[in-house]
Formats: sequence, C-alpha cells, structure tokens
Amino acid sequence: MLIFTDKENMIMPLHPDAQKFLDLTAQMPPLDTLSVQQNRADLVEAEALTGDAVEMARVHEMHIRGVPVRVYEPNAAEDPQPCVVYFHGGGWTLGTLDLADTTVREIAAEAGAIAISVDYRLAPEDPFPAAIEDAIAVVTAVLSGGTDLDIDPNRVAVAGTSAGGNISAVVAQELRGHTPQLVHQGLVMPVTDLTARDHPSYRKFDDGYFLRVRDLEWFADQYTTAEQRQLVRVSPALNGDLTGLAPATVIVAECDPLRDQGEEYGLGLARQGNDVSIVRFVGQAHPFIYLGGLIRDAHTARQVLGARLRRSFTSPDETGTCSTTG
Repeated sequence: MLIFTDKENMIMPLHPDAQKFLDLTAQMPPLDTLSVQQNRADLVEAEALTGDAVEMARVHEMHIRGVPVRVYEPNAAEDPQPCVVYFHGGGWTLGTLDLADTTVREIAAEAGAIAISVDYRLAPEDPFPAAIEDAIAVVTAVLSGGTDLDIDPNRVAVAGTSAGGNISAVVAQELRGHTPQLVHQGLVMPVTDLTARDHPSYRKFDDGYFLRVRDLEWFADQYTTAEQRQLVRVSPALNGDLTGLAPATVIVAECDPLRDQGEEYGLGLARQGNDVSIVRFVGQAHPFIYLGGLIRDAHTARQVLGARLRRSFTSPDETGTCSTTG
C-alpha cells in the first residue's frame, strides 16, 4: 500500500509484515551496547530475510578507481546501457553488498539498467569523508566513461538506502553541473541531517520500531565528529542552495525516525525547482526495502524506484514539480 500524507499526527497501524519483522528483532540490544564487529556479524544473519535473487545475465566484481564494486547486468544488450550506481545502508558502519544484493537486482531488472553496487569504506576504521570520496570516485568514473563497462554516460543515476541515501544526496549535490550530468537520484529512507533532533517522527518512533534514535546517534558517532555534522557533505539538507539538482525519487517508511527528514528534504528539493516524487509506505519500518523475504512492500518499493529510474533513462524529466503517491 502506498500513500503520501502531510498530516503530521496521523499514524497508521503497523503493516502485518512489518509487525512480523519487529517481533523477530524485538530482543535485539541497542547498537551502542555491542562492538562494531558484533553488530556487523548480527547484520549478516539478516541476509536470509532479503528474499529471492532475480536472475541477471551477468554479475561480477571489479574495482573502479580502486574502489571495490559489484556489477549487475540484467540483460545481454549490445548497445551502451543506462546505469544506476547504488550505495548500501548500514549507518556508514555496517552493511554489505550481500545484504543489498536482492534489492539491487530487482531495481536493476525493473530499471533495465546496469547496476553498480559500491563497497565503500566503512567507519569507524575509515570515517568521513572516506565513504563520500569512494562514491565520488566511482560516479565520476562512470560519467566520464572511465570503466571497462558498456555504459551510456548520458544515462547515469545514483541511488541508496539510509546512509546510502545520504551518500546519494551528497553525490548529487557535489556533481551538480557536471557534464554529463546525473539523470536521477533515488533516496530511500535517507539520512539528510545529522544535526536533527526535533522531528515528530523522532519522537513517535524512537523505540519499538527496530531503528532507535540512540542507534542513529551511535552511527553518527562512528562516522563523524559533532563539528562535521554541520557540513553539507554530511548533512545535505543544510545546504541552502538545492537548485539545479538531478530529479529525485524519495521513498520513506511511515514508522521510521528518519521519515520526516526524508520527506522534508524532498519537499525542499521541489521548492527550489527540482522534479521530485515522494512516496511514503504506510505501516512500514526501517529498513523494509531490504526485507523481500518477509515484507511484500519491499518488492513494491524496489519496483517503484526501478520504474522511476527507467523513465529517467528513456525520457527527460520535467523540472520544478513535486508529485506524491497515494
């Protein structure tokens, strides 16, 4: 079920699929009570919930400008293909290419595009700006034709989930005006402001919905210093100039502390003349899009983003509009 609403106090019941996930994870301790290594090991166990893998014509791993990536080619087309560069979630600290695998496959298949999933460096071993540097290196290489892949540099998009959505938003800002330019940015449950503490969704979904506010603070501590959180390369919503950015699809979960900052960033993009679609999945919690083996809406979200990407690859987007799905 898809809906977008700006009624701040309206809370829909949890989707039954989301409730199953929350029941499974109810006893998980807060991230700040465990080591980074244990949190990473625990997240690997979630791979069983990500669903079946869509078949690809080819999947292989390589390096682009020294950054490891996994490349998904959904078909064996002979002509240069469109491409989406994807950044996984995990608070810049956790997350793997394997956890995102079924999500990236389904997006690539729906978009009819090569997908490049980036294995960017993680904090705390490599804090900010390592992830951004890796992301920029890969995307600029793709845009400049600096890979061995048969990609059309005029049809390149970025997308990411949670921390990966943050990286995508930052990349879109930093490459504003690049020639060729990005044709789309897909921001799924994105972190857009690491200084934010007063959004209603923070208060409503602070505990009992998988992702806790204290977990968000733990992630921020691994990735940045308090001073760095004021930078637009960390908190892209703090950028006062959002004009001239790639068209965007913003997908949020209703029962997610990050919901409001994702929607507000999308609205901010629209107010400054960008083409934006904002989609809220009611009754869902963070990080539902990865849970294709348990949550049916995960497939819907992947297909929504893939379809939006396909449209951006085949026809120019209008600018200066904001559309919502309900």
